[in-house]
Amino acid sequence: FMKYPVLLPNIFDYPFTYESNIKLKAGDYVKVPFGKKNIIGVIWDFFEEKNNKEFKLKSIIEKIEIEPLSKKTMNFLKWFSNYNLVPLGMCLKLHLINDENLKIKNDGDLLKYALSNEKESYQLSEEQDKAYKELSKNDSSFRVHLLQGTTGSGKTIVYFKAIEKIINIGLQALILLPEIGLTNEFEKKFKSYFGFEAAVWHSKVSPKKRKIIWNGLSAGKIKVVIGARSSLFLPFKKLGLITVDEEHDQSYKQDEGIIYNARDMAISRAKHENIPINLVTAVPSIETYENIKIKKYNYSRLLNRYKGANLPKHHVIDLYQNQLATKSSISLKTLEKVKEHLNKKDQVLFFINRRGFAPYVLCKKCLNVFTCPRCSINLVFHKNKKILLCHYCGYNSKLNRDCKKGNVCEFVFSGPGVEKIAEEVKNLFPNKKTIIFSSDTMNKASGKDKLNKIISGEIDILVGTQLISKGFHFPKLNCIVVLDIDLTSQGHDLRSTEKNLQLYHQLSGRAGRTGKPANIYFQTYNLKPEVINQITNEDPFKFLENELNLRKRNNLPPYERFIALILSSSNEKKLDIDAVKLKNILSKSIDAKILGPVNAPIYRINQKFRNRLLIRAKKTSSVQKKLKDVLKDFQLSKGMKLSVDVDPISFN
Repeated sequence: FMKYPVLLPNIFDYPFTYESNIKLKAGDYVKVPFGKKNIIGVIWDFFEEKNNKEFKLKSIIEKIEIEPLSKKTMNFLKWFSNYNLVPLGMCLKLHLINDENLKIKNDGDLLKYALSNEKESYQLSEEQDKAYKELSKNDSSFRVHLLQGTTGSGKTIVYFKAIEKIINIGLQALILLPEIGLTNEFEKKFKSYFGFEAAVWHSKVSPKKRKIIWNGLSAGKIKVVIGARSSLFLPFKKLGLITVDEEHDQSYKQDEGIIYNARDMAISRAKHENIPINLVTAVPSIETYENIKIKKYNYSRLLNRYKGANLPKHHVIDLYQNQLATKSSISLKTLEKVKEHLNKKDQVLFFINRRGFAPYVLCKKCLNVFTCPRCSINLVFHKNKKILLCHYCGYNSKLNRDCKKGNVCEFVFSGPGVEKIAEEVKNLFPNKKTIIFSSDTMNKASGKDKLNKIISGEIDILVGTQLISKGFHFPKLNCIVVLDIDLTSQGHDLRSTEKNLQLYHQLSGRAGRTGKPANIYFQTYNLKPEVINQITNEDPFKFLENELNLRKRNNLPPYERFIALILSSSNEKKLDIDAVKLKNILSKSIDAKILGPVNAPIYRINQKFRNRLLIRAKKTSSVQKKLKDVLKDFQLSKGMKLSVDVDPISFN
C-alpha cells in the first residue's frame, strides 16, 4: 500500500493522508471516506505536517477517470490561497462541483456547444481592425492587454475576433462578465457572431448543467465559457485566452464567504497558464490605468463610436437656482427638457442609484427612524410590497407601530428611491408608459419580456438603478436625467469618484446610439462644475491621471497594499478585547502600519458587532505570508469570526 496526500474541499489548509494500492499521481481526482460521507478530493503534491501519533489510515475508494487537475491549475490554487489568505481546501472547493460522481453518462448534451460554420460576417472598421491586430499580436504567452473604447465603439466585436483566432487553433477561451443577470443579450450576440453556443456558468446554473459543462471543459469538448467570477476555477483542458469584460466593475469583487477580486485572479490564472489576457472597458480601473502608465500592460483604444454616433451632451441643473416641482424630487427645468424629448418620441431614463421607495422612514411626531434591529443601518421602504427591508441581512417589517408621543406614528419618507421616483413620474406623465429597471424587478422571469418592450420602444420612460448601466443597448434612449450624483460620493469609499466616472461613462454609452442627438442632465446641489467636467470629459484617462496623483500623494492603493481584517461577534465586550489583542500581536510581528481597531461604519450586521483593523504595507512586502503565520496561532474567543479582505474595495 502506498500513502497519498489528498486535498479535500473543506476549511483545512493541508491535505489528509490516505492509502491505496492503485498507482496515483498528483492531480488525480479520487473518492475518499471523510467523516460519515464519501467525498471527492485531489491527490496533492505535499503531505500534511507530521504528527507523531500513529493512527490507522483510511483507504481511497476509487480513482475517477477524468483528466487530472493540471500542475498549472494546482499552482494557481496555491497562489490564490496564499494571496487571499484562504485555506487551500476552500480554494479547491471553488474548483470542484458538489457531486459524488463527476462524470456524465453520455456526450449528447455537449452537441449544442460544437463549433459551427453558420455565422454572420462582420466588417471591422479601420480603427477596430488596428485594435484587433494589436490585441492578437503576442498571443502565445502571458501578457495583459487593455482594450479601452467609448461605449458603443464596438469593443465586443474586436475581442470576439481575437477569441475566434484562439478557437481556430484548437484552444479554449473564457469570457468573464461582472453581472450574471445580463448574459441573455450577450449570449445572443455571441451566437450570432460565432454561430455556436457558449457554455454559461454562474451560481444559478442547475446542478445537472454544471456537471455537463465541467466535464465538457475537462475533456476539451466545450470551447468557450461565458461566466461570472466562479468560472475562473473551472478545469479547462487547453485554455488559450481569458477576456475580462467591464474590467473596472466592482461586482468582480466577491465580498462574502471567500473574498477575492476576480479580475486580479484572472490575471494571475493567465500568468500561471502562460496565456494572454484581455481586459475590456470604457473606463479602466485605477490599478489597470497605473499598469498601463508603467508599461506593464499594453493597450489599444477605440475612440469613435459605431457608425459615427455622437456621445450625449451634458448639462448641469443647479437645484439652488431651479425650483423643484410640487411634491417631487424633479425640478421644473428638468421636466421641461424631458417633455421636449418625449415630444420627439425619445425614450427617457431617470437614473437614481437606490433601490426601494425611500432610503429612510421617519415619524414626524416622535422623530424616530426605522432601523434594522439586527444591523446598524436604516430600513428601506419598498412601497409595492408595503414592507421595510434591510438591504444587508434581509430583515423586513411592516410599517405600522405605536408612536412614543401617543397614538400611531405619522411617517415622512426621505431621500427618494427608485419606486418613489417612478410614482412621481407616473403622476407627472400619466399617459406615458413607465417601467422600473432595478435588480428587484429585472431578475425575475418577466425581465426578458420587459427588456424587449424597452428595446422596441413600447416604453416611454425608464426609472433605473445602476443595473441599467451594464451593457444594455437601448436604441431609442436619448435623454438621461441623473437625480442624485451627490449622494453616491459620500460613504466609506476610497473609490467614490472613480465609481462616478465609470457610472457616467456607462450611462452616457446607453444614450444616442442611433445617431440622434442625446442629452444627459445632472440635477445637483453641490457638485462643482470642474468635478462634473472631469467626470464627463470624453477622455477618461484625464480624470484617472488626476486621481492617480492624488493617490500617490496620500500613499493609497495602487501604491500601497491594504488588507482589512474584520472581527465580528455578538458579544461587544469580548470583541473589543480580541481586536486589541490581535492588533498588539500584529504590531509586533509585521513590519507595516496597523490601523484600528475601529467600529466598522456599519457597526452591526445581522446581530453581530463588527470591528475593523487595516494593514497598510509596501507593495513589495510579503505581508500576506507573515499575516498567515500570525493568524494560524491566534486564538479567537468562542463565537468570534475573523474575515480577511485583501485589497478591499469598500469599507462598510
